[in-house]
Amino acid sequence: MRFGDTPIDEAAGAILAHSWRASGVNFAKGRRLSEEDVARLKAAGASSVVAARLDADDIHEDEAAATVAKALAGEGIEITAPFTGRCNHFAREAGLAVVDHERIDALNELDESVTVATLPPFARVEPRQMVATVKIIPYAAPRSAVARALEVATSANRPLVAVAPFKAMRAGLVQTRLPGTRDKVLDKAVGTTTKRLTSLGSALVGERRVAHEARAIAGALAELKDEGCDIFLVAGASAIVDRHDVVPAGIEAAGGKLIHFGMPVDPGNLLLTAELDGRPVLGLPGCAKSPKYNGFDMVLERLAAGIPVGRAEIVRMGAGGLLAEIASRPQPRDDSEGEEAGPQAAPRVAVLVLAAGRSTRMGGPNKLLAEADGQPLVVHAVQAALASQAVEVVVVLGHMADAVRGAVEQAVPAGARLRFVANPDFADGLSTSVRAGIAALGKDIDAAIVQLGDMPGVGAALLDRLMAAFSPVEGRSICVPTVAGKRGNPVLWARRFFPEIARLSGDTGARHLIGEHADLVCEVEMAGEAAVTDIDTPEALAAWRARSKPMSPGK
Repeated sequence: MRFGDTPIDEAAGAILAHSWRASGVNFAKGRRLSEEDVARLKAAGASSVVAARLDADDIHEDEAAATVAKALAGEGIEITAPFTGRCNHFAREAGLAVVDHERIDALNELDESVTVATLPPFARVEPRQMVATVKIIPYAAPRSAVARALEVATSANRPLVAVAPFKAMRAGLVQTRLPGTRDKVLDKAVGTTTKRLTSLGSALVGERRVAHEARAIAGALAELKDEGCDIFLVAGASAIVDRHDVVPAGIEAAGGKLIHFGMPVDPGNLLLTAELDGRPVLGLPGCAKSPKYNGFDMVLERLAAGIPVGRAEIVRMGAGGLLAEIASRPQPRDDSEGEEAGPQAAPRVAVLVLAAGRSTRMGGPNKLLAEADGQPLVVHAVQAALASQAVEVVVVLGHMADAVRGAVEQAVPAGARLRFVANPDFADGLSTSVRAGIAALGKDIDAAIVQLGDMPGVGAALLDRLMAAFSPVEGRSICVPTVAGKRGNPVLWARRFFPEIARLSGDTGARHLIGEHADLVCEVEMAGEAAVTDIDTPEALAAWRARSKPMSPGK
């Protein structure tokens, strides 16, 4: 890659390294300059620009990031579209991050252009939480560096990054008593244990309170085993201080086998691991009665995720095992405890499909029901939205609402993440449909893509690329697709703009807000003409049909 001051006459095809905002030109850094862009820069007085020009052995940052991200990802991972050389991995469901630390280090040693950052191994993750990110540092990576990264990713029979999902466990709890043991204390332990298990998708299905004697513990375990428990928790009234103490003796008397006593984690040192008929048994340390994160949680989480926990795994928990003075991971909390900042998560983006218009320029028929490439225009839009990474799709209905809804419902599977919203004021212009769609969104939605129902070329990949570009922290709160520098649709809007959108009027939509918030606009260059092609007239529809018609055999 050649980087530096580039004569303006040689800049076509180069990637702009620094934003240019002067003399009516507003180009963001990272823009690939077209011939038209160069002409505008020359007219604005530019004789050169700082830019990057890719060589034959370079791979563009987005392609490189997507290639590496795909190679790293294992089960339970969803990959975002690449943008500015970054591709993120998010968890599909709750579980533990499974990270191959050594191979991540090896990959990061290959070349400074290719980097991977992950959560710590066995970090607990929630659905849509970020697990890893691949970032290409410059505007391109050497082809050889990407090839070596792929070699590292395929060098072992396991992925570098995955999520082991939590699986439901039926737990049984045995608590022992000594003279003076209060029921209130035992009741509180039941509540804390129940919350722990529930947060992992599991349940406490049985409890026994017995004397602090080996024989009594063995009897309680036998009863819980007969009740179908698949994990057993034993909380002694007195902490276990030796592998021959009462609790381990009771486990052995029930036919269990001790695996390991003690762990290099504080709090949690006095945890006992054992096995009974192939099912895990944990002798709990005293800190298990507290909701605060401790060594018991570290082991319980792995068991819930189906990850084996033997002696070797226990003794390797020392690095990072000092928990007393660090912020805890997600855990059951007392109501008295304050809230913590949540983990970094994928933004929750909804797609609003505007399908309420009267199609006046079509000369009569509802264009959204017109056939294009085998199905109605509106169906193309809805199917693209459902195939994207959006968390919800809202279709705004108005003119011929029943017919439009029927066409959509006939084409999409039952149970799709799809809702319909009526706009009774559709005759008053496009803005009323945008307002109706925005008003229907829940408080958990971070952004909305306003998608026109008459743009059949807009696919899921285009929508996903807009979502990948969205980053309010980095100043990308309005994401606009462009084709050769020309702005198009659909547009993504951060939630902060919803109040302004709710005050729109007329038939112009929210375009004027882009100009009013230019510093928060991100232009996202798209391949093809989809983002600037809508169907407004019979001639436009005929042209689209001609372009999309399958070739006959032999042609």
